[in-house]
Amino acid sequence: MDNKNFLIAIALSIAVLIGWQYFIAGPQIEKARQQQQLEQQVAADQKAAGTPPAATGEGAAPGVPETPGAASGAVPQDKASGGALTRDQALAESSRVPIATERVSGSINLRGGRIDDVRLNDFHETVDKSSPTIILLSPADGPDGYFAEFGWIGDNAPGALPGPDTIWEVPAGATLSEATPVTLTYDNGQGLVFKRTISIDEYYMFTVTETVTNNGAAPVTMSPYGRVTRLGEPNISGYFILHEGLIGVFGDQGLEEVDYKDLKDAPPMTMEPTKRGWLGITDKYWAATLVPPADQDFTGRFLRSVDPSPRYQADFSSAPLTVQPGSTAESTSRLFAGAKQVSVVDGYQTTYDIESFELLIDWGWFYFITKPMFFLIDFLYRMLGNFGVAILAVTVIVKALFFPLANKSYKSMSAMKKVQPQMAALREQYKDDKVKQQQALMELYKKEKINPLAGCWPIAIQIPVFFSLYKVLFVTIEMRHAPFFGWIQDLSAPDPTTIFNLFGLIPWTPPHFLMLGVWPLLMGISMFVQMRLNPTPPDPAQRMIFTWMPLIFMFMLAGFPAGLVIYWAWNNTLSVAQQYFIMRRQGVDVNLLGNILESIGLKKGSSGDGTGGAPPKTSAAKSIAAPKPANDSEAPAKAAPAKAAGPKKKAAPKAKSASKRGKSTGKPTRPAEA
Repeated sequence: MDNKNFLIAIALSIAVLIGWQYFIAGPQIEKARQQQQLEQQVAADQKAAGTPPAATGEGAAPGVPETPGAASGAVPQDKASGGALTRDQALAESSRVPIATERVSGSINLRGGRIDDVRLNDFHETVDKSSPTIILLSPADGPDGYFAEFGWIGDNAPGALPGPDTIWEVPAGATLSEATPVTLTYDNGQGLVFKRTISIDEYYMFTVTETVTNNGAAPVTMSPYGRVTRLGEPNISGYFILHEGLIGVFGDQGLEEVDYKDLKDAPPMTMEPTKRGWLGITDKYWAATLVPPADQDFTGRFLRSVDPSPRYQADFSSAPLTVQPGSTAESTSRLFAGAKQVSVVDGYQTTYDIESFELLIDWGWFYFITKPMFFLIDFLYRMLGNFGVAILAVTVIVKALFFPLANKSYKSMSAMKKVQPQMAALREQYKDDKVKQQQALMELYKKEKINPLAGCWPIAIQIPVFFSLYKVLFVTIEMRHAPFFGWIQDLSAPDPTTIFNLFGLIPWTPPHFLMLGVWPLLMGISMFVQMRLNPTPPDPAQRMIFTWMPLIFMFMLAGFPAGLVIYWAWNNTLSVAQQYFIMRRQGVDVNLLGNILESIGLKKGSSGDGTGGAPPKTSAAKSIAAPKPANDSEAPAKAAPAKAAGPKKKAAPKAKSASKRGKSTGKPTRPAEA
């Protein structure tokens, strides 16, 4: 069968996916970026002006609804207003213990013992190293409140259990570092003494050990809990290929991903109790996740509340522990608060035996290709020192791996080009009967041992590789702000240049849909050249694809990560060289320059036969034993004068000679005119 429908289907499928990225996701990212810049500017202006808070936060003034007591038996829900203060003002509102490691800085709030101030020292907001470092966790009273908290809940505990408003004590001068844990203490005055020891490793894992000593006369039963809370409606990219929101793994239930929008107007989502798993909130590159105590049943929960403002919470409560008089109970939980680096996340899964912790990184549908693809790129990066060069090297390796299949496909394409004259003759002969035309073409393919779909395989096999590389560039933080050369300083971001302001020479920033950079142009040119290895096809649908596909893809891919566009341009270049070499070895005359000139109107068309001219119809018909055209019967009458000029047996050679001349000059000669 003809392969045009298959080609059209592939083209349309890719166009739909890329179109979504270009017309929907791209503008959403730009809008979110502008909103973030506006919020940062407003916060900076308020700080400079010393604007007083419009309302007070937790425990700062009367009238604020009391946080549910920990003794209620339920995991507390914060009721801080959020955004009442600037971040610096919120940090100054309470006593704090500094956090100082090579990769993490911040502080622990002694009110509630919260971990609510975390900066990631290795990552900046922009490619400019002088830009602010990433803020992951922030106090509840400041903008974008986001924090983690641990504690105890129970029904029969005497006195108050530590909660969000509890003031913890700590030795003077204490600082949390890799080498020095800190211990917070709270005595409720009724026989229970609570201690919270917090340590941090060289990356982003906090270990929180809770102990309670019962100095009373009666046993006490309590359950340890942990929660991560995010205030307000988060700004997310909105990509359908990436999950941002609440996430967790719950034993046999497996992975649970809940979008923020799924919790609106919905009751809390409570999971089945399990001993294995984790839960939290994830962004594109960062996450704050809880790891409940090992070998204890815990119940996970996702919820959203709007009292007084929207907030999202992921929490767990473990099985109750009974503390006898004079004894001490202990529970150890963990908090991951940091960058989702592949080696770090995988290392924690192994070190702490955390169930499927690697799923914190959204590898997508092609997980079995995407993650090995990342490891290969990362390995080459360590050898070559540049992620962009590593992508070029990966492209060569992928080409080598698929060379046998591509070689077979290009050979079939070469054989297809050789029978273009016969195919053209059959299409002309059966132009009014498509069924017979297809039957005749199938007979021709069978006779010549040609697979008409073989030429599509080089495109089809690239699709999973393409999307896997896209996923690697999009979700792995290792690619964030990774430079190539020249103006490409972030392979995970689009090419920042555009031809519409002469690549920066004109002081004007075009709108999003006109951001057509150097690498998208090179990709479009390489795609154009690759498609011109074959003459422009006679079929209108195929001709339309040949004409418009490079231009459409050039504009659509302009909004994709630069690393992906570089891969595609380089892959097209290698494909052109490979296909040209194979076709020449198969004896096919590749008139690349002529095809390019024809496509831009500088050379007369060749009718799509692949030979530079239309074939003699009778020659094509004879080569496939097709029925003679009806007008063949008129040939003797028109050739009658030749009979008088010489012996009859010389008339046939004369007709063949004329046919050969027509073929050699590129001008078709009908046998009837001989």
